[in-house]
Amino acid sequence: MAERNVLGGELEPCGTDPLTGFYRDGCCSTGPDDHGSHTICAVVSAEFLEHQRRIGNDLATPMPQYRFPGLVPGDRWCVTAANWLQAHLDGCAAAVVLACTHERALEVVPLDALRLHAVDVPLDPRDLQG
Repeated sequence: MAERNVLGGELEPCGTDPLTGFYRDGCCSTGPDDHGSHTICAVVSAEFLEHQRRIGNDLATPMPQYRFPGLVPGDRWCVTAANWLQAHLDGCAAAVVLACTHERALEVVPLDALRLHAVDVPLDPRDLQG
């Protein structure tokens, strides 16, 4: 059975450049080994990255040993539900791609909070240029 997103549809890929997901498969899939629940497909901003650094989750510094390239504003990344919720509560949540956000995120974050920050962005940001 296919994994579902927070809207009840099939979970769509979050991003491949950089390659995201707990399983580094491009999706915010989750499983028993994913203790952090990396289920929210976020489009990170400078403000969000700074907030994450302040709470001890440096997403900007590359860590090759974990196949982590370090993020820059505009990257799509599967972030943990708890850290995204903390950023939301602190007023600096990253944008969220709902179709790419795993339904398990709803165990931590209310759908209304995710909808407040919802965006519909293409996998390739160059598609935004007209």
